[in-house]
Amino acid sequence: MGALTQYIDLYREQHDCIAAGSAGALNALRPDALKALEGKQLPDKSAEGFEKTSIDEMFAPDFGVNVNRVNLPCDVASAFKCGVPNVSSLLAILVNDTFVPTTPLLKNLPEGVIVMSLAKAAELYPELVGRYYGSAARLDSTGTALNTLLAQDGVFIHIGKGIRLDKPIQIVALSSAPVAMLSPRRLLIVAEPESEATILTCDHAMTPDTPSLVSQVVEVIAGEGSRIDICDIEETSAQSARYSQLYARQEAGSDIAIGSMTLRNGVTRNEFAIDICGPHCESHISGMAIGSGQQHIDNSSSITHAAPRSRSNQLFKYVLDDKSTGAFEGSIEVTPSAPFTEAFQTDRNILASKDARMHTKPQLLIYNDEVKCSHGATTGQLDDQALFYMRSRGIPLEEARMMLMQAFMTDVVDTIRVEALRDRLRHLVERRLAGLDASCSECTVGCKSE
Repeated sequence: MGALTQYIDLYREQHDCIAAGSAGALNALRPDALKALEGKQLPDKSAEGFEKTSIDEMFAPDFGVNVNRVNLPCDVASAFKCGVPNVSSLLAILVNDTFVPTTPLLKNLPEGVIVMSLAKAAELYPELVGRYYGSAARLDSTGTALNTLLAQDGVFIHIGKGIRLDKPIQIVALSSAPVAMLSPRRLLIVAEPESEATILTCDHAMTPDTPSLVSQVVEVIAGEGSRIDICDIEETSAQSARYSQLYARQEAGSDIAIGSMTLRNGVTRNEFAIDICGPHCESHISGMAIGSGQQHIDNSSSITHAAPRSRSNQLFKYVLDDKSTGAFEGSIEVTPSAPFTEAFQTDRNILASKDARMHTKPQLLIYNDEVKCSHGATTGQLDDQALFYMRSRGIPLEEARMMLMQAFMTDVVDTIRVEALRDRLRHLVERRLAGLDASCSECTVGCKSE
């Protein structure tokens, strides 16, 4: 019996409680999700694309699910000490899967912008949420179908037509529970035509010694001519597991940049699927992973070009030390209807110890002759000559190693288009490579949310 069975049984037993703790559009898709799960199982290492990460094993432990919406203990004030990033932002908090607004968010949110609980939005704006919820996510993914079956809350972000936010929206997600807990949460982000927004999300473990599992599905709808920057940072614990799936749909002339930074974790699988549906689009996915101890980081990206004259770029880099493991599988598909596409994919990795392991699998699926596409992957070790040179100039070995690894990550950090966030990430990477906590808990100022 696979891990999926226990969650389907839970849904059938607690159907009324799950529906009562949620609303409208979320409940409407549950029957379709249940049907999609019939006869299925969560992917394990025998499934294509999951050779190094078993989702079935991630979900197998007996995690509780807060279907009754019990208020779990959490020091929400500690979220304001988050140094990821230390920029002026419109701040909201997710405690497990429950949305908690902050006073600065409620006071400073511009007219025409919605940032609120997804369940509450489904009540207040049923037509709006119903139009977009589930429109990009794919129920043929077992993980997405399970999330759709169980998710009761999350975040709804709606940027009205022509609105350009001058402050980032920041979502600080806190895993906090006295027992092992599964948090199925949903983020729905809609950018109407000609709008612009930057969205920052960061995951933290407030009960680091308690096992936790996050099932996260993010849907991004980019209207014509819109521009969305999304930066996701994970700084959790060795007892944390996270399965995150991001789906984006781009209309003509839209521009999406997604950055995924795994600084500290237990087991993580991130998936990115972008569908370019209109011409003249820009799509960028960048990822960084720093592994040590027994950490496992798996990123899988897919960009489908279904319209002409668009450009995409994927850049992922890993630094793996100790017995940590990494995996990257990326694909570019150019359909017959997408001539004059330019698409590029790069994966570069450093194994800083003899016991670290990396799996990489880039792929191109090209069904059009009028394209410029390339992919490449390399895995190696720190440059011995560079280390020798630095040590001959009096730099200690560990400091020299850290400097080389930090320099290796520079071009990933530089893909972040928000300058303040880019600077903050450089500091976080430096601290992480030095073996210090990546989050800035010693910071007395904290996030500037006013």
